[in-house]
Amino acid sequence: MKLFVTGACGYKGTVLVPKLLEHGHEVVAFDIQWFGNHLLPHPNLTMVKGDIRNIDEVDLEGVDAVIHLSSVANDPCGDLDPKLTWEISCLATMQLADRAKRVGVKQFIYASSGSVYGVSDEPQVTEDLELFPLSEYNKTKMCGERIVLSYENDMTVQIVRPATVCGYSPRMRLDVSVNMLTMQALENGKITVFGGEQTRPNIHIDDITDLYVFLLHNPQHTGVYNAGFENLKIREIAEMVGEHVDAEVVVTPSNDPRSYRVNSDKLLATGFRPKKTVRDAIRELAGLHSQGVLKNEPSFYNLNWMQEEVL
Repeated sequence: MKLFVTGACGYKGTVLVPKLLEHGHEVVAFDIQWFGNHLLPHPNLTMVKGDIRNIDEVDLEGVDAVIHLSSVANDPCGDLDPKLTWEISCLATMQLADRAKRVGVKQFIYASSGSVYGVSDEPQVTEDLELFPLSEYNKTKMCGERIVLSYENDMTVQIVRPATVCGYSPRMRLDVSVNMLTMQALENGKITVFGGEQTRPNIHIDDITDLYVFLLHNPQHTGVYNAGFENLKIREIAEMVGEHVDAEVVVTPSNDPRSYRVNSDKLLATGFRPKKTVRDAIRELAGLHSQGVLKNEPSFYNLNWMQEEVL
């Protein structure tokens, strides 16, 4: 198949694209490359440096499926410039979906976020619960979902609400919980936990990228799917890090009470199974750091990098 992947140079995209190529697909990797390009050349890979807001730069001719990953990722970055966030994460999604329908794209996979639920006291957050997005990032993801679902009679629509992703990518992120705590331990011998009792759902980067491949190859599974398999307290994650890295854990007060857990039974019913855990991610990160592969680079922190280099 010929695939058009937006956000292809991002944290998930940089892991996903090689997997798609391994499966024999032809991939057009579209990305504005704010954080660089860590994808290796491949005969079936076409790199396009472009802005998803400029629909004229998007060529979907002959494309069988779109995997739409691009957005202004995470709450702090989304709040930096709300107008930019809405343009990229909502308006551009609408234009992309409309273009896909017009040229006859058969399948559209949209990367939403588990954060669209907002703060929930529900013991099991399932896909049919009402959404209460709090930040610009959450709100644009919810709107993006509604837009893409409006095309479900025109093409196969599959929406993924990922938990917080962890693990290694060549375009690393060190501003997400597991990765951040592990790097703190590796670099400083100390882990600072704010609060610690907040629960967060997690998913390994290999599992979330495997899921996109699974959905691509199984278009019969349509609709919205949660994707998170370990609901852990931040304190528990810090303790796991401590099992692999000798570091002091310091707990300080937090003004962030957000705590939520997701239920992924609907996804498991499709036959998809995760293969890795948070512990695997921590162990892999520690090993790659000791080998000098994983480094503490400024571009691995989205908020600071956007403030200093993008906006």
